[in-house]
Amino acid sequence: MPAITLPDGSVRTFEGPVTGTTIAASIGPGLAKAALAMIVDGAERDLSTEIAQDASVRFITRKDEAALEMIRHDAAHVLAEAVQSLWPGTQVTIGPPIKDGFYYDFFRNEPFTPEDFEAIEARMREIIAANAPFEREVWDRNEAIAYFEDKGERFKAELIRDLPESEAISIYRQGAWLDLCRGPHMRGTGDVGSAFKLMKVAGAYWRGDHRNPMLTRIYATAWRDGKELDAYLTRLEEAERRDHRRIGREMDLFHIQEEATGSIFWHPKGWRLYTTLTDYMRRAQTRGGYQEVRTPQLVDRSLWEASGHWDKYREHMFIATVEDEDKTLALKPMNCPCHVQIFRHGLRSYRELPLRMAEFGACHRYEPSGALHGIMRVRGFTQDDAHIFCTDDQIAPETAKFVAMLSEVYTDLGFESFRVKFADRPEQRAGSDESWDKAEQALKDACALAGVEYEYNPGEGAFYGPKLEFVLTDAIGRDWQCGTLQVDYVLPERLDASYIGEDSARHRPVMLHRAILGSFERFIGILIEQFAGKFPLWLAPVQVVVASIVTDAAPYAEEVVAALKAAGLQAEADVRNEKINAKIREHSLARVPVILVVGRREAENRQVALRRLGGAAQEVLDLDAAIAALGAEATPPDLR
Repeated sequence: MPAITLPDGSVRTFEGPVTGTTIAASIGPGLAKAALAMIVDGAERDLSTEIAQDASVRFITRKDEAALEMIRHDAAHVLAEAVQSLWPGTQVTIGPPIKDGFYYDFFRNEPFTPEDFEAIEARMREIIAANAPFEREVWDRNEAIAYFEDKGERFKAELIRDLPESEAISIYRQGAWLDLCRGPHMRGTGDVGSAFKLMKVAGAYWRGDHRNPMLTRIYATAWRDGKELDAYLTRLEEAERRDHRRIGREMDLFHIQEEATGSIFWHPKGWRLYTTLTDYMRRAQTRGGYQEVRTPQLVDRSLWEASGHWDKYREHMFIATVEDEDKTLALKPMNCPCHVQIFRHGLRSYRELPLRMAEFGACHRYEPSGALHGIMRVRGFTQDDAHIFCTDDQIAPETAKFVAMLSEVYTDLGFESFRVKFADRPEQRAGSDESWDKAEQALKDACALAGVEYEYNPGEGAFYGPKLEFVLTDAIGRDWQCGTLQVDYVLPERLDASYIGEDSARHRPVMLHRAILGSFERFIGILIEQFAGKFPLWLAPVQVVVASIVTDAAPYAEEVVAALKAAGLQAEADVRNEKINAKIREHSLARVPVILVVGRREAENRQVALRRLGGAAQEVLDLDAAIAALGAEATPPDLR
C-alpha cells in the first residue's frame, strides 16, 4: 500500500502500485486534466510510471517552469517524426532542449533549408493534433541495435552501443513512430501545443568531431502559449536591433578579420570607450585598496604544470616552442599563477594581509571558430582580474567589501540589480575533499556576512575552488554572468605561497580570485547591447558633435569644439558643406549623444542649439552655460 505524500503535506494511500494519472484523478478532475508529468522523490517521471513504494509526488502543469523543458523535449520528437514522414530515409541523431528552444540533428544527402520550414511546421501541427500518447518501452540492447540498423539508422545504433551495459534501453513511441530516449515525456503529442516555430538551420558534425559526417541541425523554439512565443520573437527582433556587431560598425568602434581570428581591431572611437572603462575600473580598484601589477604573456609550461592548469586547461592554451632553449611556453589563459609568483617574491608578513593584487591582464584562450561571436566570445581578451591573499578570518569581510564594490560598479554602469549563483565542486577538480568542504563553508559564511542571497549552480566551480557568479539582466531580459569570486586553498599550496604569521611560523594564505567585468571585450559588447549604442554621456566615445549650418559658421564651430575639449569633453566638428538635416541623421546613426547646431545667429550671440540623440526638440543656450552643463553630465559617476 504505497503512501503518497503531496506538496501540501497530505498523504494518500493506495491498495497497490499506482500511476501518476490515477493519483492526479484522485485529487480532482482539474488536476487530472492539467497534469503533464510528475516529480517523484525529486526525479521527473511520466504520469504513466507506476509507484510501488511510499513516495513524495508533485505534479507538473503547464504553468510550471519545468513544463517548458518538457514541451521542448517533446517538440523535438514531433519535429523528428515530421521530417522523417516528409523525407523518408533521413536519419535522426539527437535532439535536446536548449535555452529558449531545442534542436534536432539530421543526416541527409541534401541539407535542409529554411524553405523547408513551412512544410515541416504544417506536418508538426498534424502530429500534435493527432495527440498520440507517449508510451515508454524497455528493449533488449542487441534487439534495439538490430532494429535501428535494419532501418538504416546507424547513428542511433552507435548511440546504443556506447551506452553503459547497466543502462536500460528506453524507447518512446508516439503512434507508429519511435525514438531512443531516456524520457520523461508528457502525456501525448497534443501537450506540445501550437506555440512553436522553426528558426534556422546550421551544420554540425556528428558528436562535434570534424572527422565525422556533417549533419543538418534544425533549431526551433517552443513555449507554453502564443503570448510567450510572441514575446520571445519580439525579444529576438530587439536583440537583432541591438546587435553589438552591427552597432559597432555603425559607430566605427572595432572590426574583426580573418588574419586575426578571435582578436579585435579597436578603432579610435572604440579604444576611447575601452580606455574610459579601464580608467573607471582603475579608480575603483585604487579606492578599494588594490595594488596594480603587470605579469608576462609567455610563461614556461613548468608553472602551468605546477598550478594544475596544464592538466585541466591544456586544450585551451596557445603554445610556443623556443627551439634554441628547448622550452615550451604558453600564452597565459589566466593571471592567477603569475600573481602567486609576485606574492612569493620575498618574505610576506601577516601584517601585509589582506594583500589585494590587480591586473588588467591580457589573456589568450583557444575557442573553436564556430564558438566565436563578435567581441563577446574571442581568443584574445583582457580581464579586470584581481587576487586577494588573506587569512581564513579575512575571507568574510573581504567578500563583503568586494560585493559592495561590485554593486557600485554595476549601478554606475546602468545595471540596477544582479543575481548570485553559488557554484560548488566540479567532478574534475584539484585538492582534497576536506579542502573543498572548508572552502565551500567559508564562502557560505562570507555570503551570510555580506547579506548575499544565492541560488545553487551545482558542479560549476573552478577546478581549484567554489565560486560566486554574479549575473546581470540587460534591458531586454537576457542574463549575463560577469563577475566572479572564488575561494582557493589549492593554488597557494601547489605553488608554495606562504607568509610569516604572528607566531613567526609559515602559514598558507587563502587566495580569493575576483573579477567584476570579467572580459573587457565581452563586457563592452554587453554595454553596447544594453544601451543599443546610446551610451550615457560619460561613456560615449564621441560625446558632442558641433555641426555648422552654413559655411560662415565653420570658424565658430571649431572654436566651440576647442572650448569643449578644454573642458574635458570628447568633441568633434562637422563643417562639411552638407545640409544640416543630413548631418543630424548621420551623427544620430552613429549614436552621438549631443549635437550642437551653430549658424550665423549662434555665432553672433555666442550660443549653441543643443539637440539630444533621439529627440526632435532643440534648446538654445549660451556657450558657457552649455559647456558647464555638458561638462557636469560627462563627469564619470565616481568623480561627481
